[in-house]
Parts: sequence; structure tokens; C-alpha cells
Amino acid sequence: MKILHVIAALYPERGGPAKVGPEMCRALAKKGVDVSIYTTNLNISGTLDVPTDRAVVQDGVSVFYFPISGLRQYGFSLPLAEALRSSIPTFDLVHIHSLYMFHTSASAHFCRKFKVPYIIRPHGTLDPYLRRKSRIKKGIYNLFLEKRNLDKASAIHYTSEEEMILAHRPMNIQSPCVVVPLGLNPEDYAKLPAPDSFRNRYPECRGKFLYLFLGRLDFKKGLDLLSRAFGELARKHGDVHLVIAGPDEMGCIKQMRIWLAEEGILDRVTFTGMLSGKDKLAAFNDADVFVLSSYTENFGVALVEAMACGMPVVISDRVNIWREIADAEAGLVTKCNADDVSRGMSQLLKDPDLRMKLGRNAKELVAERYTWDKNIDLMIDVYTKIIKGKLSTGIITDINK
Repeated sequence: MKILHVIAALYPERGGPAKVGPEMCRALAKKGVDVSIYTTNLNISGTLDVPTDRAVVQDGVSVFYFPISGLRQYGFSLPLAEALRSSIPTFDLVHIHSLYMFHTSASAHFCRKFKVPYIIRPHGTLDPYLRRKSRIKKGIYNLFLEKRNLDKASAIHYTSEEEMILAHRPMNIQSPCVVVPLGLNPEDYAKLPAPDSFRNRYPECRGKFLYLFLGRLDFKKGLDLLSRAFGELARKHGDVHLVIAGPDEMGCIKQMRIWLAEEGILDRVTFTGMLSGKDKLAAFNDADVFVLSSYTENFGVALVEAMACGMPVVISDRVNIWREIADAEAGLVTKCNADDVSRGMSQLLKDPDLRMKLGRNAKELVAERYTWDKNIDLMIDVYTKIIKGKLSTGIITDINK
């Protein structure tokens, strides 16, 4: 089985997609799948320092970086298009990541031209909250390009049932859909840094009850709600501190500082920038509660990482795996407003037994549902059915079926 994954970019600041795409491919390679990634050398600013004339082989996965040609926002690359045209006929199936990007339409076009089946993973771009953004522009794009790409796909890959519910029928997509959750490698979170490693690096956090937001800073993450929620909490409790960790491509920190200053608690917030490796694990280990108050969240890779470390979490009901977390009693799920988020944060502050219970359940939920060892077999089953022409209708939602 020879599979091609196509994704716009793999620079770390891009967040979840840049992490889970290669991890998914490495998990496929471990199962004996011949898998390649086509992407661009786009970086957060400028270009990645990677070869563009040969494959970079990582853990059995051949990654090809093609030079970005312009229109960085859309990942436009003529060399990528030429490579897709010449090589797609050599693959059994193409897995396309995200929508409204150059690589999506180019990949889907050549797959149809050469009659190679393809899967599209929307990455949450079909969520109603995001569909309302640039509605006219997206409507035109859908009319001429994206709706056809979706309808002609062999399957649409959603990572949660909630994502499917919000997107598939409302968009009247004609292709079958599959729900295959993302995963992580538990061994990456089995050994955490020594306690207080993070607090010692940021002395203002010592002796405080720490709330952690970690992820790519984006206004869709509900950063305004988090600012107001923490403001309400901090005015009542003098021993709490908020850590905001993540890359800031959109200039969110400037606006967030304004919100926090208006709440009168700017001095009780630490902005760390992007954390990775041991620094990220140290933050998970030392913080008391993880908070994600998103207006829309396709999956929440950092959320699942926090849960893998045994962290209790407070999330809004716009995070697409909220039902699974609520059913497993693995976190507190709130309405998507500042008052509810603040009440959830306060509840965990006051109840250490509940924190312990949620953290334990969170770790168990990840082990049962969100590891590559569990989910990659279902992905391979989907590929096999498509290649053999046996996935024509229906929805696959249960890893155990």
C-alpha cells in the first residue's frame, strides 16, 4: 500500500496539524505502509532550512519539501503542483490535509484526472463558526472549487463525531465520511521533568495555583473569554496565576494584554512564547489546571497532550471532543462564555479531590481512545476499503467495530 499525504506546511508554530500529520505517517510506516509527505518549505517567516531537491527521510517517512512560490497565505507552490501531477499516478491513495489552500485543489484535481482515490481531512475548517468568517469569499471558493473537491472525494476524514455533525450534512457533502480520532505516542509523556522545573524558570509562578493555556495563539481559541474568566477569578483569589504558552502569528498577545489590563490582572499572567520538548512537558507537569475556552476547536492536540500528562482540564462545549471528555468524567465542560469558564476554573481551584479524579480519568481516556497504536489500524482499514472499492457509503465511527 503506497500512500501520499499532502499538507501545506510543517513548521512547528503551525500547531497541531504540523505535529499530527508527520506522527500519523510515522505510525503508518511502523505498520509497513509505504508513506510519503508532500509539503512546502513555508515557515512562520521566510522559509524552512530544508533541502528542496530530495526527500528527507524521517522514521521511514519520505518528506518532500517544495519551494513556496508566492501567496504564502494559500501555500502556493508551482513545484509542488508539478510534483503532484507527475507522481500522483504512482500512489494507491492520497490523503489531503485542510481546505481553502492551494495544495488541496491541486491534489484533488490530479487525483481525479488520474483516477486515484483521495481523502480530505478538513481540519475543522467546515465548522459553522469558521464558515461565517469571510463568508462571501468562501462561498465563491466553494462554488467553483472546494465543493467539488469534497463531493468527489472517496471519503471525508473527521477526527471526532462532533466535527462530522457540524459539517457533513450542513454542507450537503456527497462523499462518505469516516471518523478516525487523532492520536499521540504515550511514551512521549510517560517520563515528565522534575517537579517545579517550570516554576523555577518563571519565579512569578512559585507558590501559585497555576492555570495553563498552551497552543497556537488564535482569537478563535476564546482568548477574550479566558481573559475575562481569569480576571473574575483573580480578583477573588490572590494566589492564582495564568500561563499563556504558544506562538503568536496573529498578534493576539497585544490585544490580550489590553484585555488583561482592563481586568486589572496583567501582572498575574506570564507569556512564555512557544514551548516544546521538555519545556512543554514541564509546563504540563507543574500547572494545576489546563484551560481551553475555544469558540471552535477541531480536536485539540495540546488538550490531549495535557490529559496524557494527567492534567485536569476545563474546556468549552465548542471543543469537538467535549462529549467524549464529559462521558469519561475526564474534565469539566462549560458553556462558551466567560462566566461559565470562570466557574469551572473556580470549582477546580477549590476541590483537589475532583482535580485528582479528573486527571486520572483524563489519562485513562487518552490511553483508551487517543493513541496512534489504537487509531492507526482504523485508518489503514479505511485506506484498504477505499483502494478495494468497498467504502462507498456509510460512516465509520468506532475503533472497536
